[in-house]
Amino acid sequence: MVALTILEGAGLILFGAVVLLLAVRALSHRHREARYGSLVSVDVAPGAAAVLRSERYRISGRPDELRRLADGRLVPIEFKSRVSPRNGVPRSHRIQVAAYCLLVEETTGRSPPYGVVRYGDGGEARIPWNAAAREELLDLRREVDRRYDGRATPSVARCTHCPWRESCDARAA
Repeated sequence: MVALTILEGAGLILFGAVVLLLAVRALSHRHREARYGSLVSVDVAPGAAAVLRSERYRISGRPDELRRLADGRLVPIEFKSRVSPRNGVPRSHRIQVAAYCLLVEETTGRSPPYGVVRYGDGGEARIPWNAAAREELLDLRREVDRRYDGRATPSVARCTHCPWRESCDARAA
């Protein structure tokens, strides 16, 4: 009977330790999230969060999260399931976050100070929203608007499985 009481006591201590560990983890997560302000919008399913649109630049998008800073500005946060890249944030991730920053600016009239890309392993990077980021994004946007200049070299190997082969003027014969 005494052995059962000792086992029960050990079980209660173990249970209490697990609950305490989970509570500390939740508080740590809440503290981490508070750095970026209060949650405004979350994209958990199609239609769950409003799509941000810019008629002027003809782009639209829905960041994974929007957070409101203490000064009222919104910060877009993009989640990536992959681990943090060893060589820094890839250009495609920077451009995506910059596009969300531009969309926030266009829809709210206030520039975000930065956007955030957060990786599956917990790593994250702030992408500053400044003149350099704007210029990089708008340069790419202008390039997308240009007519095709024939730079692609058609080949049977590349063109066979291309989803645009029926409408492409550069396809291999």
